[in-house]
Amino acid sequence: MEKFIFEPIGFVRTEATEIPRHWSISEVEGEIVLRPEYQAGLKGLQAGQRIVVIFCFHKSPPFSLENLIQKPPHREEPQGVFNLCSPLRPNPIGLSILEIMAIEKNIIKVKGLDMFDGTPVLDIKPWVNSP
Repeated sequence: MEKFIFEPIGFVRTEATEIPRHWSISEVEGEIVLRPEYQAGLKGLQAGQRIVVIFCFHKSPPFSLENLIQKPPHREEPQGVFNLCSPLRPNPIGLSILEIMAIEKNIIKVKGLDMFDGTPVLDIKPWVNSP
């Protein structure tokens, strides 16, 4: 099977030391700092809008097949990894939906972070709520 290599487009910057387990319960604020060459790609995004941020769980340990079933702290029964938002995954890719507070040049100020300071950001997409 073909392998893929991704280059981060930026990183997360936050002073928060305690990060919620999931974006849906987070009030943590911080910034997504894009590499300057990607600044033009922010055209059209605005404060109040939600964005989908795809990132790398760069602090997760290596995945093994033993991790296909995991017991999350908020569930009574073990679950399959594809039924969880666990950072311990075959490909350490995460997805969060964040609210844009402001945009200044190549920096997006956001709310709802569930990522650590320094987390590599792979892509950003607009949140599209289905009708």
